[in-house]
Amino acid sequence: MEAKLDSDVIQVTADSVNIHHPDGTQTMLPHLWLRDNCPCDQCRVVETQEKRFILSTVDADIAPTEVSLDSHQLGIIWPDNHRTQFPLSIIDQLLIPEPKHSQPWPQNFIPHSFDWLLFLTDNQTTVAALTQFMQQGVIVLSGAPTQSESLELLAPVLGPIREVLFDRIHNVSVTGHVYNIAHTSLGLPPHNDFASYSFPPSVQALHMLQNEVPGGESIVVDGWAILEQLRLDHPEYFEILCQFPVPFREFDEDNETYAVEPMVRCDTDGNIQSLRFSNQLMQMMNPMQQGIKQFYRAYRELCVRIMHRQSDARATFRLQGGQLLLVAAHRVLHARESFQPVGARHLQDAYFELDNIANKLRQLQALERDAQNVR
Repeated sequence: MEAKLDSDVIQVTADSVNIHHPDGTQTMLPHLWLRDNCPCDQCRVVETQEKRFILSTVDADIAPTEVSLDSHQLGIIWPDNHRTQFPLSIIDQLLIPEPKHSQPWPQNFIPHSFDWLLFLTDNQTTVAALTQFMQQGVIVLSGAPTQSESLELLAPVLGPIREVLFDRIHNVSVTGHVYNIAHTSLGLPPHNDFASYSFPPSVQALHMLQNEVPGGESIVVDGWAILEQLRLDHPEYFEILCQFPVPFREFDEDNETYAVEPMVRCDTDGNIQSLRFSNQLMQMMNPMQQGIKQFYRAYRELCVRIMHRQSDARATFRLQGGQLLLVAAHRVLHARESFQPVGARHLQDAYFELDNIANKLRQLQALERDAQNVR
């Protein structure tokens, strides 16, 4: 990228180097930041480009003894005569806001479907599918095998399965090991799995092997869209859901997981990072707990919006045998209508991590750029 920090006016204050621009704006670079991020070979591990320098080796009030600026780089001499040459292009990149990958669902949204085999073997299809997944939090893979344990085949794209308790790959049917509502024919309300973990799995793959029963339609709900509207309508409720600790428990005869966490987590800029919602795993709380009345009003309003059948943030469709639903589980809640257990219905699910998927997408996009440059 072409450097934009091109100015003859430099001001060195007690704690920063300020570059004044012709348009009246300025870029402030703290002294400790400049020293900490020196890109020279002494301050970096050459082979890995990891940072080698550590701030504990300089004074807290360190300041340059000399500063220079040209159209390409900022030059600094420090009190110990260490020299930093800072390319302006690096600063340029840091001034660009990080793009938001997530996008709202359009009206009448149904998850986009991609071919299973092409998803695993064709880079263009994989990039298209993963891009869609990062944007909308949900896709469907069609033409998947109907053999048990086929979820293992997704590892080259999605990364390794994240193992949790209650089996590496879970079998969901009315004839298997029954330890929660999913193993019955009852309707399953919108939720994300393992709210009882301190850090629940961030991606879930639900693979339908057989679906020959009446009913049992699949449902997905964009939890982040629900929360954003709640924040607009009732900011006080949103704040309560970000702060009030809620207990969640999942267990069977041999295992138990338990976590006490707020339902909503945001980053330092207030962007929603995760929704933890599971009506069936939520536990009773001390009725005298401070703030519980306000929490239950906020929680009820959230339930009303999540359960609203006509919501624009809700999509209902039938998952056929040989189809796989992939959800970004910190954003998208999944659910199921009740069904009549008069035929075969067998689903397997496993968990993955969004960081690994994002890494795969970056790798494939880099390969695409390299291929274009060769042409």
